[in-house]
This record gives sequence, C-alpha cells and structure tokens, in this order.
Amino acid sequence: MMRKRNFWPLLILANVLCLCVLSFYRTSPAAPGKQIPFVNPAEQREIMIEELKQLNRLLREQNTLLSSGKLAVIVAPQPAR
Repeated sequence: MMRKRNFWPLLILANVLCLCVLSFYRTSPAAPGKQIPFVNPAEQREIMIEELKQLNRLLREQNTLLSSGKLAVIVAPQPAR
C-alpha cells in the first residue's frame, strides 16, 4: 500500500524535474548564424572563369616569347655540394 502511495507523487515529481531541465534549453544569441558551407555556385564559376582568363593570358605571353626566337638557354654545370 505504501509503495502505491509513493509511486504517483514520485512520477509527477520526476516529470516536473524533466520539464524544468528541458525549459532551460534555448538557442544562444552568441551562437554563430547559419553559414553556407560552400561558395555560391555562380560566384565560384566567376572565380574559375577569371582564373582561366589569367592562365590564357600567361600562355599567350609564353607562346609569344617562344615563337619570337629571343629566348636563349644557357646551361651551366651545377656546383658540387
């Protein structure tokens, strides 16, 4: 009999304690905001296009230098270590 009498108040007390603990949970204003893990695809394409244009410019300069005949290669022996 005593066991039955203590069961319900203890169950109610346990539920109240759980609700109190759960009520403390909330998002903190100091938490970082949602950030996109990757760059915007349109922005990423623009960056890639710009890099490819720069590579094309450098290749044109290199081809111009090679085809001009003004390139001189000097081979020197490597100093002994």
